Amino acid sequence: MSKEAIAAIQKAGVVGAGGAGFPAYKKLDAKVDVVVVNGAECEPLLRVDQQLMEKEARFLTDSLLKVLEITGASKGIFALKAKYTAAVEALEKAIKGSGKIELKLLGDFYPAGDEQVLLYEATGRIVPEGGIPVHVGAVVTNVETLLNVGHALAGKPVTEKYVTVTGAVEKPLTVKVPVGISVRELVETANPVPEKYKVIEGGPMMGTVLENPDKPVTKITKGLIVLPENHSLLARKEITMTHTLNRARSVCCQCNKCTEICPRYLLGHRMKPHRVMRAVGQGIGGLAGDLAMAFLCCQCGACEIYGCDMGLAPNRINAELKKQLQAAGLKNPYSNATLQANADREMKKIPVKRLIIRLNLESYNLPAPLSPKSFSTNRVTLPLSQHIGAPAKPVVRPGDSVKCGDLIAEAPEGALSVPLHASINGRVAMVTEKEIVIEN
Repeated sequence: MSKEAIAAIQKAGVVGAGGAGFPAYKKLDAKVDVVVVNGAECEPLLRVDQQLMEKEARFLTDSLLKVLEITGASKGIFALKAKYTAAVEALEKAIKGSGKIELKLLGDFYPAGDEQVLLYEATGRIVPEGGIPVHVGAVVTNVETLLNVGHALAGKPVTEKYVTVTGAVEKPLTVKVPVGISVRELVETANPVPEKYKVIEGGPMMGTVLENPDKPVTKITKGLIVLPENHSLLARKEITMTHTLNRARSVCCQCNKCTEICPRYLLGHRMKPHRVMRAVGQGIGGLAGDLAMAFLCCQCGACEIYGCDMGLAPNRINAELKKQLQAAGLKNPYSNATLQANADREMKKIPVKRLIIRLNLESYNLPAPLSPKSFSTNRVTLPLSQHIGAPAKPVVRPGDSVKCGDLIAEAPEGALSVPLHASINGRVAMVTEKEIVIEN
């Protein structure tokens, strides 16, 4: 079962639907004793996973049982916030009698959905510095990823994506759309209120401002947040790296608050953002070890939005440092596996309600109900790289007729990669080194 199942998951093109797009077949090709389903959905305003757990509880439970068989795990855990009452009730009914699956109800704090934070909350296990959950006998998977794994084991490839469209729109909604539909087309269905607006792809904390609204929805798109172009959150996200570094050198007061609320520091990792900021301000000198702490940053943004009274962005500086250190051939020197959570960790969890106020998003914190209808389109643009690893290689040419679900690009043999499938019926209009366009 395991070998055939892993092959089926790769063949279907399943990748992590809520993060960086790591190929699911590779993640599940492991022997562990527990599988945790990440239903925390801790980014404010997003509503995909909580509704999928409510609507697809039975299918998700059956899919998790299959994943337990694949990985050899003896226990599965749905970890979700207690406030998702409809999802909790649906899952309690679905797992009844399973014998291997339980629920772990979480508080409403940020970042409850961080993979390592979630694993600690659900199992008490702390992932080593620079490590991943498999290093402590666990696999963590996203809700929608699990849904796609279940479909893959039934022979159905990934051609659709669930997305929440919210913010400054008349009709916040969550909808199932063909992979490759343009962001602009999808956003317009929710009726944006401002005449001039911008879109954040992802959540307000970790998402990015789209430079091109004609960008396609990919396998990893989870949310589209529409905001007036003068919104304070957009202004914060659009500060250049040069300006970010100059401000850090000029006004960081070493108050230590960024470190005090850092979720990785609170798990016992040697991630101390204030020391990274000090090293950036003073130059490398004898502080190379402090700069290397950037490797331990999870980019959650808690330090920037909630920790720093000066409006600085240690998370963004860590991301830039990580790139520069890797480009210089340097590797993460931190690997401590004997860790203990901070004694004050519970008191330092960030309440989501207060975080939403800090983000200036209170008026947009509204339901985004799951539409019962799938969204259709007559044109999709399908990037060949929607995942971590090697891009898929096209197997179609312009003019070819395709049906939804047909293979249009294959994974390179021996590489970490997944294939790509047509998401609508139609004709291949264009094939480039980066994407395939289908029209009908």
